[in-house]
Amino acid sequence: MITSSRMNGVAPYVPGEQPKDRDYIKLNANENPYPPCKNVIKAVRKFVQKYPQKLALYPDPDSNELHKEIANLLNKTGGVLCRSVINKNEVSPSPEDKIPFTVTQDMIYTGNGSDEVLSMVFYAFFDSSKKFVMPEFTYSFYPVYAGYYDIPMDKVPLKSDWSLDKDEMLRRAKENKGGIIFANPNAPTGIGLTREEVRQMLDCASKDEIFIVDEAYVDFGGESCIPLLKDYKNLVIVRTFSKSLCGAGQRLGYIVSSPELVKIVTTVKNCVNHFPIDALAQVSGTEACKNPAYYAECARKVYSEREKFYNFLKEKGFYVLKSQSNFLFAKKEGLDGYELYTKIKEQGILIRHFKTPGIEDFVRITIGTPQQMKELKQAFENVLK
Repeated sequence: MITSSRMNGVAPYVPGEQPKDRDYIKLNANENPYPPCKNVIKAVRKFVQKYPQKLALYPDPDSNELHKEIANLLNKTGGVLCRSVINKNEVSPSPEDKIPFTVTQDMIYTGNGSDEVLSMVFYAFFDSSKKFVMPEFTYSFYPVYAGYYDIPMDKVPLKSDWSLDKDEMLRRAKENKGGIIFANPNAPTGIGLTREEVRQMLDCASKDEIFIVDEAYVDFGGESCIPLLKDYKNLVIVRTFSKSLCGAGQRLGYIVSSPELVKIVTTVKNCVNHFPIDALAQVSGTEACKNPAYYAECARKVYSEREKFYNFLKEKGFYVLKSQSNFLFAKKEGLDGYELYTKIKEQGILIRHFKTPGIEDFVRITIGTPQQMKELKQAFENVLK
């Protein structure tokens, strides 16, 4: 055969549907319904017009300015945008989110979206000779990377309320000695652990094994584990611009961890591509970090619409998980999940359905603008008639 033997174990990730045949309202890919702030657009336009030659040159391989501004953003917000205290155009952390140390730029690593960052993290910290622990239902790219790097997995079933089974994950992690990864809030459930619950897990976990928390959705109401970095040197936190920073099209993700672990991931990156972030993404990401008040307000809008739609679905008899993310995970007795997805799509709105056994009755609904959610409510009403 022409292909390598490694190709036999590769199972590619299936993204949310990207329609080409008509103009749908897209509530299926957990994107932010709001555009980047105007200052980001101005900064990109200025860069292209004033420094066009820089598009012909390699960008800063270490993304120094971007890393500095990410660190500043986290210090200003405490890592949870929707709870940040807004005073005109300035923000400060809510008391419960204040970080007990200063995040510095050497604690930041960036890549082309958190997916690429996760790839580097998997390669750097998980071993092909040991099973790593993950929830049975979580971000579906984790198994993809496990297959790609030939790393064995140990999937732990969720509890009956769809929350993580912390005790069983720890038990298996001690047995396997291969590390832990989970999304917090989790996907596709939207349920999150508190910071104290994660601290308790870290206290029981081996200090010699990696502990990865994926905080892609934390800005919409979860509790960031960044404050725990003060006490746990095996902790790596993965975050993204795609959700709360309105930047899925920019492809920016990052980790926050100790400088020592950041250096390890950077070494992996430099063995693959030492220019991972393009010039325009560095400019747009840097400017986004300088405008936290705008993004905090966007996160609050999403939070508000999520709660309203949660109540709507409950009133209509749906079983809905209490989410801390920018989406809801719901099902209704007697209503097939795929059928619901199809009937909503027929009305010009995309939501997400997974064929995965165990969650095939659910649909995942990204929260949109008030107008989009109004139209989605009407679509649901039409189906339920």
